[in-house]
Amino acid sequence: MSSPYQSLQHAEAIARHDLLTVDAYDVRLDLASDDKTFGSVTTIRFRSTGGSTFLDLKPERVNEIRFNGRPLDPDLLVRGRLPIETVDGDNELIVDAVMPFRNDGEGLHRSVDPADGKHYVYGMSFMDAAPTVFACFDQPDLKAPYTFHVVAPEDWTVIGNAPGKNPEPGVWEFEQTQPLSTYFVTLVAGPYHLIRDEHDGIPLGLSARASIAKDLDADADELFTMTRQCFDEFHRLFGIRYPFGDYHQAFVPEFNAGAMENPGCVTFRDPLVFSSRVTRGMRIQRATTVAHEMAHQWFGNIVTPRWWDDLWLNESFAEYMGNRVTADVTEYDDAWTHNAYARRQWGLVADQRPSTHPVAGNGAVDASAALQDFDGISYAKGSSILKQLNATLGDDVFFAGAIDHFTKHRFGNATMHDLFASWEEAGAGDLSAFTSNWLRTAGPDTIVLDRAAGVVRRTPPADHPADRSHTLRVATAAPEGTWEVASLTVSGPETSYDVAEGSAVVLDPYEDTWALVQPDPVTVAALPGLLPRTEDTLLRAGVWNNVRSAFHNAAIDPAAVIDLVEAGLPVEDSDDAVFYTMPWVVAKVVPLTADPDAALARVHRAALAKAEAASPGSTLQLAAFQAAVSSATDAALLRGWLGGRDLPAGIDIDLDLRWRILVQLASLGETDRAELLAALDAEPTARSRVEHTRAVASLPDADAKAWAWARFTGDVDVPNYELEAAGLGMWRRNQRPLLEEYVDRYFADVPGTAARRSGWVLADAADAFFPVVFEDDATLAKAEALLALDDFDPSMRRRVVDQVDELTRRVAIARAFPKA
Repeated sequence: MSSPYQSLQHAEAIARHDLLTVDAYDVRLDLASDDKTFGSVTTIRFRSTGGSTFLDLKPERVNEIRFNGRPLDPDLLVRGRLPIETVDGDNELIVDAVMPFRNDGEGLHRSVDPADGKHYVYGMSFMDAAPTVFACFDQPDLKAPYTFHVVAPEDWTVIGNAPGKNPEPGVWEFEQTQPLSTYFVTLVAGPYHLIRDEHDGIPLGLSARASIAKDLDADADELFTMTRQCFDEFHRLFGIRYPFGDYHQAFVPEFNAGAMENPGCVTFRDPLVFSSRVTRGMRIQRATTVAHEMAHQWFGNIVTPRWWDDLWLNESFAEYMGNRVTADVTEYDDAWTHNAYARRQWGLVADQRPSTHPVAGNGAVDASAALQDFDGISYAKGSSILKQLNATLGDDVFFAGAIDHFTKHRFGNATMHDLFASWEEAGAGDLSAFTSNWLRTAGPDTIVLDRAAGVVRRTPPADHPADRSHTLRVATAAPEGTWEVASLTVSGPETSYDVAEGSAVVLDPYEDTWALVQPDPVTVAALPGLLPRTEDTLLRAGVWNNVRSAFHNAAIDPAAVIDLVEAGLPVEDSDDAVFYTMPWVVAKVVPLTADPDAALARVHRAALAKAEAASPGSTLQLAAFQAAVSSATDAALLRGWLGGRDLPAGIDIDLDLRWRILVQLASLGETDRAELLAALDAEPTARSRVEHTRAVASLPDADAKAWAWARFTGDVDVPNYELEAAGLGMWRRNQRPLLEEYVDRYFADVPGTAARRSGWVLADAADAFFPVVFEDDATLAKAEALLALDDFDPSMRRRVVDQVDELTRRVAIARAFPKA
């Protein structure tokens, strides 16, 4: 079954852009009359060369449409498109419609906070959601200024892309914005808790739900400090001031992405306002997200891609600059180490999937397909390649080209060709070979050490040949020695490389290039002795990325990974290493060992020992204890922790840890619905509601699985976070007999979910509910049959393709290292 709406095709966007110039939008929203729908009256003034086109509109109902003073029949609206016949010159279109509040994180999302029953609204217009908020020509290269007028409940505050005033209770009038693409338009409305500040003439703001006001207050100084530091650095690097008036950062509920760079009003997922203790790595993640969205104000907002196939221009640039600026000017100077643990594998794994695509020019035929390319390739790989380019060009040329790009296309749209032309004019030389090999060719080269032949081999992906030169660092160490680091350039299929017998070799531990690197058997054998003596945190991260890549490609025994955990964890001092590595070990590695129960017990003992040995109250201790909870199988131990007994000194059970323990108890069948409901009632927060869903879905009983499945099929409508939590909680490896019937039901039911939901959450649900614990040929055959359906939704198809690849690889690991 397909979506009820038609996604904009690239060819259609080109034709409409050639026909129209949009002069201004005037939008009047009534948010006060109903909690299911809202009034939306849009006036669009535009010029045309004359001819046929269409308006994008996805309403609950239409009250009236007037085009150039004459009424239009609302029944002409089909699949979200209203055909119009424009006249040469000035045109005016007025649409009076009733629009839906949504609960999937798109359009105008309305959420009820379970902590106090208060209602909150925010806008997410990204990709093709804007037409559920206001009538528009929804494509990135038809920019225009917007003026908003909003009626809202009198106790609400309303914030938008431009500064606003509240002339009378419940009425909000906003200044006209700079020219914006439709997907940047937002509105944040509700009884939000607000904090205001100012820096360098820029009004700053923070907001979050009233129930987490104290948490926002606690974080405000850090958030404002980072914002000031980042503004100063971006102004220094670009020499162009932030041009969008106020800079408000709104933390909103049930947000799908990490954040959205809406000019003047950036929206963030509100779990980034920390209500429980978090690791340092989580604070770095928030810091880099803040810097990432600020980078977008220049790259993305001042200059916007003409079409979604240049999406990487937004995300890769912001990813690189977000990490760089965070590391350079904030307290989180270890941001690149965090990036190594948190983002590298995301990008590398995506680049090895059958669904891989070039960083640039990825051929996005429509907006729906483009959404699926918001992945580790567009972010992590693109960022890595820009980091390489910066290292090659130097800051002077790199930023001179960027500044030229911003200046030439200010408040307009541009392409990759435009950006690279600016770099070439700034002195970069001919970049055509670079763009062809690195940006327009998919897949990573594989770089491995052939110890016997005395060479390092470079092999491009078979389906995506390229001729890439790699300059990288190599770390070597004798079994009882220390690491030595040297540079190596790999410019052909074979590069001579001599290494002493028995020495370990780690290729590209500092992520100087983008390639698939993995340790050879001699290095694998040496690592348990070397890792505990490795003081360089980035080098340790490089070791783990080598190991993870090897595991992904069935090139390392799962048992060797468990050995490395036991050897390295006692001396690890980065909570990122623990936070990102241990969940991967528990979920991916342990089940493929010869004795999963014994392997899990070893991992648990190592994690608990680390929690007990770490400095009391440290974030390193917290990360280790989180891993100990997630690997625990002793219900009595978990019960004791839940009751505050036998805890490592320095650990206090807060909301996050309480629900971690309850979810683990649920997966073991050592709690019930009544206890979980009582825990929710005791702390009825948004986080509790999501974790309650995860815990109920984790219970090993038929009613719990049916409860979760009703959310997947849409028979029970729940917000996006709860939907995903139900899927992730449902599939438990120790519950396979109970889950067998849902394997067939998944493949039968997933196509029909396209009639129940759309956008981000459609694909996310298909991913979360995939039967990941059934790693066998029968499941693969059922998945292949699903993919053979011609009318299977493209966004879900992409997720299933990736899941099939993951299952195929796990079957390969099991065959390469069979259980005794």
